[in-house]
Amino acid sequence: MRFYTSSVAVADLEAVRRALKVQAIDLYGSSYGTRVAQLYMRRFPASVHAVILDGVTYPEQAIGPETPLDGQRALDLIVKRCEASPDCTAAYPELRQDLDGLRRQFGPQKSMITIDDPSSSLPLKIQFNRSMLNASLRFLSYSAAQASLMPALIHQANQGALAPLAAQAIMTARQVGDQLASGMQNSVICSEDVPFFAAADIDPAAISRTYQGTDQMEALLEICKLWPRGPVDADLHAPLQSDIPTLLLSGEADPVTPPADAERAARGLARHRHLILSGEGHGQVATGCVPRLMAEFLDAAAPAELDAACLERHSPAPFFVSMTGPAP
Repeated sequence: MRFYTSSVAVADLEAVRRALKVQAIDLYGSSYGTRVAQLYMRRFPASVHAVILDGVTYPEQAIGPETPLDGQRALDLIVKRCEASPDCTAAYPELRQDLDGLRRQFGPQKSMITIDDPSSSLPLKIQFNRSMLNASLRFLSYSAAQASLMPALIHQANQGALAPLAAQAIMTARQVGDQLASGMQNSVICSEDVPFFAAADIDPAAISRTYQGTDQMEALLEICKLWPRGPVDADLHAPLQSDIPTLLLSGEADPVTPPADAERAARGLARHRHLILSGEGHGQVATGCVPRLMAEFLDAAAPAELDAACLERHSPAPFFVSMTGPAP
């Protein structure tokens, strides 16, 4: 487990490039992958033709302390977007109060509920508590398509119908679990992030006021007491200076890598373009006209000349005004 770190991954990628006898490669990194891509840019600049960073971390970042603050920001943006939509406001005129009510209720309170398992449809008995509520809000924030369900689910849950919100959280958690390697994630975070928490500008009071609170940070600290640490480049968290053509993609309401993170990463990128998609969440590789823009960027490797006018016509998925769908 010690060798599942960014430094090792970058060295492996360069070994593959050399074995394939490819002169220069294009890099696409999403979320944590943007850290790997930026380290490869730093370590092997002559091996890179162009780079796309999607949901961007910045090199100086120790992942963890900012996550609850970013998640709260995204949740607030989703609620504000509903409040700015006549259809959503008409359907859920007290959405903010509904959300606050749930958060107050599921601080100390827990409820045993039975739902239809999202995978098997068999009865599934679960405990709905603060952790389940927080996971539901977090998972629903990851994409505008999922966020479109949030007002309806919050409204139902505040009226006592917890099953739809819980089922959505369980279904998404299973999908995420199938996509992530938790052991590798722990190896990265315990080697590359947690050791730098002490130097990070952490405001425990501000974190405690978010809906996620300090739970995730405390869990990481406990895991990393036992998890083995692997090799980390000394300059991993140093600012990156590069003239490699780079396209940065951000969702306006990204709950883990907000546009401000991409702006920080872009400070040292001499040839870059940062595109922000209105109302979207985490990861833009398949959103709207982005696939075409990515292809055009990689062909020309000229970020300043990329015509991104199509994004001006982009709008996120509309909110469901009932469980049957959005307004016609």
